[in-house]
Amino acid sequence: MWTVGFTSSDVVFGLERKRRAHAERTVGQPARTARRYVVGARIVPSRPVRCIQVANPDGLYLAGRSFITTHNSTITRRMALGLAGYGVQPLVLGDLKPDYKDLIESLGGQVIQLGRGRGHLNVLDPGESREAARRLTGSARQAIQADAHGRRQTMVSALISIMRSAPPTDREETIIDESLKVLDERHHGTPVLRDLLAVVQEAPERVRNVALDRGSMDRYREITEGLEASLIGLVGGGRLGEIFSEQTDNPMQMDRPVVFDVSNIDDSETSLQAAVLLACWSYGFGAVAVAQALADAGLEPRRHYYVILDELWRVLRAGRGMVDRVDALTRLNRQRGVGMAMISHTMSDLQALANEEDRMKARGFVERSGMAILGGLPRAEMQQLTSVIPMSQEEQDMLIGWQDPPAWDPQTGEEAAPPGRGNFLIKVGGRPGIPVHVDLTSVEREINDTNKLWKTGAEGQPVKVVVAEDGTEEVVAAASLDDPTMMPPPDPATMLPPDPATMLPPDPTSVVYGAPPARYAEQQPQYAEQQPQYPGYPPPDPSATMPPPDPRTQVDPRKGAV
Repeated sequence: MWTVGFTSSDVVFGLERKRRAHAERTVGQPARTARRYVVGARIVPSRPVRCIQVANPDGLYLAGRSFITTHNSTITRRMALGLAGYGVQPLVLGDLKPDYKDLIESLGGQVIQLGRGRGHLNVLDPGESREAARRLTGSARQAIQADAHGRRQTMVSALISIMRSAPPTDREETIIDESLKVLDERHHGTPVLRDLLAVVQEAPERVRNVALDRGSMDRYREITEGLEASLIGLVGGGRLGEIFSEQTDNPMQMDRPVVFDVSNIDDSETSLQAAVLLACWSYGFGAVAVAQALADAGLEPRRHYYVILDELWRVLRAGRGMVDRVDALTRLNRQRGVGMAMISHTMSDLQALANEEDRMKARGFVERSGMAILGGLPRAEMQQLTSVIPMSQEEQDMLIGWQDPPAWDPQTGEEAAPPGRGNFLIKVGGRPGIPVHVDLTSVEREINDTNKLWKTGAEGQPVKVVVAEDGTEEVVAAASLDDPTMMPPPDPATMLPPDPATMLPPDPTSVVYGAPPARYAEQQPQYAEQQPQYPGYPPPDPSATMPPPDPRTQVDPRKGAV
């Protein structure tokens, strides 16, 4: 006897009571049926393992008995690369894989690393808004100052929301707002969260007034106790570490493509991931707002940006009320010249929020989008998707067909390409969708390879490959511990300074005095610029380059050695 279990939104029962019960359990609860679940975990004996990579150039593969399609889309990178050719700067405000780092580096952009021990991002840093306010006048100055203040207040409240999994109270929001104003008036330079905590603890008169302590310091301490505890957690390296407690290490440069590489944060640290992503979004959008204000005033050239917000669902699930925080931090007063891509896996990710109000607002992100780009999706997603994006039955069937597993070609004895590989449907409002297919060039295959760390040779050693025009790969070099030149360069972020206690003094017998050989001058022409006393590198003057003679080793030609 076999026990069969399945989920489907299709009508599979003839009896009315079963048909009605099935509809209630599937269509009414899409978050339950549109996901796959871990059904068991057990300890197994240790055994030798090896990391592998599938042969498909785009890394698509099928996992498990039910052939779950696993694949990372490359269409966002294609759009970023194409727009960069037209002078639009891609801004990747949080790269968790990393999927975009190679692309931004190939465009000559800036890579900003964030993570535990890998960089800081000061959420109270106004960035370029302070300098921009000095250059602007009138209402433009007031607008940029108000925008910077609002973003900082929203970001502090968002971090507290993530720590508590609940938003701060209205009174705490007011205390944060007034404390930031007091801090800006008192502090010289760029403040950090520790300075904001100090203002709350000092209890200035203005902060006590908005706290409504009724003249009682004991009441004030009671009112601010929870807020003070949350700020101490942000400053002292609690669940969110110390990433936000120090000055920004690597300021953002707005004249080039930028990516925030946060791939060093483990997927198990969901709260930290959400907090860092939100901080990157706030910092990036604040910088874009400043650039637009300066361009409107004619003080800076007009630049256009393509902002990429990946893994949207991770931030929205971080706590109740996070939808409002995301909406506030990613909203621009001037949308001209700025494109934005908000990326999530499925509609179920947006609808799985605990609060109904948050779910409705999350739907608004999709409804307000000027264009939706859809890949293959299961049938269970269609009801939610069509509730915000009008789609014909033919378009729905197309998306469902794209997520099917690949067929077997009996003539070649090999699997055919998966039907959804590289296929996308572009929807603009209620217009008919435009199906497109994305083919990668050899250059794109190199920068779209997100599995580079897993490329190994027959013996398990790292190998370097070159991608040909037809997509085939050729191994051109293999790294070895015996050949340091084949190994990747050291990461400056993880290098430790030399320990003077363990350093050996230089060997006097190995010290060479004099100018470098002529061949070095040919290989390093800049050395000649640094050494103007030896133009062309003539033979050095021994009296100028040799060390003074040692009396203990001098030889008197009349008496011999002394």
